[in-house]
Amino acid sequence: MKVLVIGSGGREHAIAWKLLQSTKIQTVYVAPGNGGTASDHRLHNLPLTDFKDLAEFAEREKIALTVVGPEGPLAGGIVDFFRARGLRIFGPTKAAAQLESSKAFAKAFMKRHQIPTAAYETFTDAALAHAYVDQQGAPIVIKADGLAAGKGVVVATTLPQAHEAIDWMLGTDASGVSLDVKHNDVPRVVIEQFLEGEEASFIVMCDGKNVVSLATSQDHKRLLDGDEGPNTGGMGAYSPAPVVTPNVHAKAMHEIILPTIQGMAKDGVPFTGFLYAGLMIDAHGQPRTVEFNCRLGDPETQPILMRLKSDLFDLFAHATDGKLDEVELHWDRRVALGVVVAAAGYPGTPRKGDAIQGIPVEAADGIVFHAGTELRDGNLVTSGGRVLCVTVLADSVKQAQPRAYELLQAIRFDGMQYRKDIGHRAMKR
Repeated sequence: MKVLVIGSGGREHAIAWKLLQSTKIQTVYVAPGNGGTASDHRLHNLPLTDFKDLAEFAEREKIALTVVGPEGPLAGGIVDFFRARGLRIFGPTKAAAQLESSKAFAKAFMKRHQIPTAAYETFTDAALAHAYVDQQGAPIVIKADGLAAGKGVVVATTLPQAHEAIDWMLGTDASGVSLDVKHNDVPRVVIEQFLEGEEASFIVMCDGKNVVSLATSQDHKRLLDGDEGPNTGGMGAYSPAPVVTPNVHAKAMHEIILPTIQGMAKDGVPFTGFLYAGLMIDAHGQPRTVEFNCRLGDPETQPILMRLKSDLFDLFAHATDGKLDEVELHWDRRVALGVVVAAAGYPGTPRKGDAIQGIPVEAADGIVFHAGTELRDGNLVTSGGRVLCVTVLADSVKQAQPRAYELLQAIRFDGMQYRKDIGHRAMKR
């Protein structure tokens, strides 16, 4: 069978890599792909992004399944477009993807269905937003309403930081954020209570009714060691996450995941696809929802899929047939840990075009997944903010961490930056 993976990041490289391991698959296309998928002779990059072009390709090549990696095409309605043409595709519809594409939609949904989350208010008027922040005090969380590639959240520890974030997101300082995060062409922010605790990524697959949970993971959002510096799309991750104890897992499923799937169905918007709940787990083991994403996390996907022993294609086939209740997943007992290597200037304005050298060959316990890379005249160069994710398997986080950094030492490009403490929270447990 032939499969199409849509996207160009590390998540999509990992999905394509895992699909290749299925004996049922003949060819995996990645659209548009990156330098890593282009360098792998087993994968085929496809320079297409337009929905119509992609659907026509899927029809022409008799693609058995299309998997959507990033949030942009999902928010744009690619699942609706493919389904209207009778094509098998895995992901949420445009209406269901609002759980990620609109923070205001997600918060109102959680409030309506009594799903644990932080108290919040929504604003389009900067003066009212500033007044609310002054009334609430810091720390406080300011979120751009729409898609912002993981950079539309500011955890403000001081009032000046909060006011600066409001001005940036609502555009009063003439910069604003991209049109993607505007609602009806009007910028909107969600201002939330700051939640204390430890964050973890809780990702499940849904077929509209049935739910299968993936291995737990923990992301490192801040740019610098010790969880300092600005928020990013993620600087590294590991799986499993010790903070998600069996008790926390049960609470997350029964208080957050299942009410969300049932609530979406009740609202007439059944959810199919990956549902990612960013959890904040307090000292008493109570999880609350920080955010929803409607796709696999990046970089969480890389360690999660390294641990998955089940056939990923079979999993997608069951999900698109509405038969996830027949699935039982099998996982490698080892820990997987991934370290992101970012470009100079990330997360602000990443520099592109720097030559990349020294990427180690794939091994049984280690692989370098590509994200912001491209082949230019046969040479591998940087093309985005997060460039690579060096991912390894080992018996413990304590063993995985040095192994990942050992692999990373061979890699060279100008301005490369990475954290040196990925997995530090697990090592303290």
